[in-house]
Amino acid sequence: MRPRQIRPPHGPFVNRQPELAALTAALGRAESGGPAIVVFTGLGGVGKTELIAEFTERYRWRFPDGDLYADLRAYRHQGGVDLPGLLAGFLRDLGAKPPTVEAERFTMFRTVTAERRCLFFLDNVEHAAEVRALLPSSGLVVVASRRRLPALRMDGAEVRQLGPLSASAGAELVRRWLGSERGTEEELAALVELCGGLPLALNAVGGQLLDRESLPIARVVAELHDREGRLAMLDDEGSDLGPTYDLVYERLSERGRALYRLIGVHPGPFVSAELARAAGVEQPARALDELRAVHLVDEVLDADSETRFRAHDVVRLHAFGRTRELPGRAELLARVVAYHRGRASLADRALMGPRLRLQEPSGEELPGFASGEAALEWLYAERANLRAVVEEAARQGWHGEVWRLCESLWPLYHGRKLYLDWIATHECGVESAQWDNQPDAVVRMRNQLARAHYERREFVLAAEQLALAAEQLPLVANRQVVGVLHETDGLLCLADGRPDLAVERFTLALAENRGDPHGEIVQSYNVAQALIGDDRPEEALAVLDGATELAEATGDHDMLTKLPLVRARAHRALGQLDLAILHAGDCADRARARKQYPKEAQAHTLLVALAEERDDPELAERSRARLREIQP
Repeated sequence: MRPRQIRPPHGPFVNRQPELAALTAALGRAESGGPAIVVFTGLGGVGKTELIAEFTERYRWRFPDGDLYADLRAYRHQGGVDLPGLLAGFLRDLGAKPPTVEAERFTMFRTVTAERRCLFFLDNVEHAAEVRALLPSSGLVVVASRRRLPALRMDGAEVRQLGPLSASAGAELVRRWLGSERGTEEELAALVELCGGLPLALNAVGGQLLDRESLPIARVVAELHDREGRLAMLDDEGSDLGPTYDLVYERLSERGRALYRLIGVHPGPFVSAELARAAGVEQPARALDELRAVHLVDEVLDADSETRFRAHDVVRLHAFGRTRELPGRAELLARVVAYHRGRASLADRALMGPRLRLQEPSGEELPGFASGEAALEWLYAERANLRAVVEEAARQGWHGEVWRLCESLWPLYHGRKLYLDWIATHECGVESAQWDNQPDAVVRMRNQLARAHYERREFVLAAEQLALAAEQLPLVANRQVVGVLHETDGLLCLADGRPDLAVERFTLALAENRGDPHGEIVQSYNVAQALIGDDRPEEALAVLDGATELAEATGDHDMLTKLPLVRARAHRALGQLDLAILHAGDCADRARARKQYPKEAQAHTLLVALAEERDDPELAERSRARLREIQP
């Protein structure tokens, strides 16, 4: 399915003809080969996103391979952008499996886009280097930024500054909403001036004028004049929209104001009806419709089934100012944190089933997930919210919430390889577990942080985290927590070419997991892999026999999918190619049925190698064909 991620335009569109012409010309250049880049800079609320939405709506048919959107603010952390994480999303949207190695994602992205005609909209860019890293091999790249980015001219980009609407263009926009009978030209000009010529502010005020046909424009202008200078919005670009949004806020219904306050308190960029309901907003769906009608929030298009909305940064700034001294602010924020921790806990259980968890189950009062796949899509769509909630809870000193939420985020980070988020949140998790005086949690957080470094092949950093975690072991009560350290240490031994030591570490981990069937199976799986690496495949098969019997007895379908692949490798090491093909095929079939495509790809990759060793071109081609389907 082709990605269609750029939202439709909101309604009447005025002016901006030179900018539309620039985009059309760039599209022609893109169709001639190679990427074309257009950059729009300007104040927040000046209409950059609406311009690009209007262009996309008019010319979508000329992007047969889709249009993709990325808000870089959602990937930004401590001044840097998680570019590999962003590219992983683009690759999935284009039907490709992102490589685990981050550097390979950039080359794969260029390969995947070489023969495609796509539109890429990069929003909230701050530095030219961010754009350069995300350039496809072909297609049109449109950039929106509040900063001037003249350096991109060196890359062939056309850089244009988008200014506020003129008095006449702003008046024309309002006339298209309200008709010709309402308000004088002088009143409309004053309204445009008081809104700074910014379409975002005009949309908000105009939406309420449409809702109240008896409300005179002159009265709105008079009220804005009365407020002018009393409560300026502290925008670093000099936009004084505080009076405008004060007036919009006060004309909302009580449920609309409650939702607006939630936007001001919520540390993340997205809100949903479920979050609003958990935060105490009455009739949240109607409240969202109300804010959407006056253009205070936009719907966000994402892969999961939940509808979520994002407020423009100017709106969020004003909402934050309205709630800075709110008497119930801490209580409202606590509800936001509890919601995200509860739903993350539900998602973790839906995805991972029974596994070691230090926290009690939570979130039973919240909506669950129909499948593990749905849970993973929710976690991924909420990734910016989840990171922001972890960091804000840490600032508030709610340490128990922090490490528990981090524990539940393991399937997201391990599954989608969001390494920068993974490391940032778990650094908070380590510190919070220490403040909470929970040695078991300290070890768990350091181990999960070590696994992030291990997957990035930062083996020294991973070992440092394990060493720091080991200092807590005399205080640890749960022996399975000790087991996870042995497991990660075993992985490091394998990476370092020491399979004999890996066997020892995984055997220790297995001993610590006795009594927990899933833990025993996982560590047996690890022991078998290490034994194969240590040229002991017969011992590996004996270990796998016991693990498979236990997995069948306990219905551990996840491990029943993975175990045959290791068995196939053991038979291959023994030269038993027929048995190796049998078990690799079993793994591929099980993984396909469970939609575990990365594991299926591993099985078919092994099948190709086995087919070549046995001189079976038909089997090799079948597996290659399937690999092309799941790894375009």
